[in-house]
Amino acid sequence: MPELPDIAAYITALEPRIVGQRLEQVRLASPFLLRTAQPPIKDVEGRLVRELRRIGKRIAIGVEGDLWLVLHLMIAGRLHWRPPQAKLAGRKSLAAFDFSTGSLVLTEAGTKHRASLSVLSGEEALRSVDPGGIDVFTSDLNSFRDALTVENRTLKRALTDPRILSGIGNAYSDEILHAAQLSPIALTHKLQPQEWEKLFAATRDTLKLWTDRLRAEAEAGFPEKVTAFRKEMAVHGRYGEPCPRCGEKIQRIRYADNETNYCARCQTGGKLLADRSLSRLLKSDWPRTLEALESLKRR
Repeated sequence: MPELPDIAAYITALEPRIVGQRLEQVRLASPFLLRTAQPPIKDVEGRLVRELRRIGKRIAIGVEGDLWLVLHLMIAGRLHWRPPQAKLAGRKSLAAFDFSTGSLVLTEAGTKHRASLSVLSGEEALRSVDPGGIDVFTSDLNSFRDALTVENRTLKRALTDPRILSGIGNAYSDEILHAAQLSPIALTHKLQPQEWEKLFAATRDTLKLWTDRLRAEAEAGFPEKVTAFRKEMAVHGRYGEPCPRCGEKIQRIRYADNETNYCARCQTGGKLLADRSLSRLLKSDWPRTLEALESLKRR
């Protein structure tokens, strides 16, 4: 699933291409994509794009008249920049947003229709789709710790809960925890002051590193190959490969739709997290599906 650095890269690539341009037409190939009925999708056509925003893991495209197109790519949704009036070919193509300079095409791999498009009117409606997680770049250590300790959660769950932190998912939570040398199942209420300092610094540093790197790539060309598995990552998607810090093999935990990668030597004192108590802990701490996790909102 595209996370904060990936969404930032998409916005970096889209801003020079569509801001100030007129959205001529929206073509929908899938009836499952559009999740709102009012305002009608036709209302955005013919309007200039005014701005782009990131809302958690969503991309919001603001057009004249305070209307917003909000895209949630979920796991397999991806954006592509194509020549004007690009054809929507094959089952993967869900929608095209046509400009005089090109077409922004949304595709989704697989058969599960998880990606979504909403048309919203006004700032209040836009805030309604924000899960409420804090932006780690505008928070300090105290607000970060306060947000993560509202409930006693495992660090993996707390980092990926959209009500707690904005834009972090499976991939970058693994990288953050490895950088902080903390166990994914450590409980937030049990962390020591020095561990909070390490976690806060690792969260900011990891997200900044990858945001800067992916934005630089997006400035050179539209990001056509957005993936959660990158060879430069330390642990995520690298099960069985050597840890770049200590050389031990990377381990993994699987539960429902989630997979956690970690280094036992660096993060868990050499303990493999694969017993029945872990399964019970994950069962009580995790929603069973990514849709359920993504649907969480702060009350």
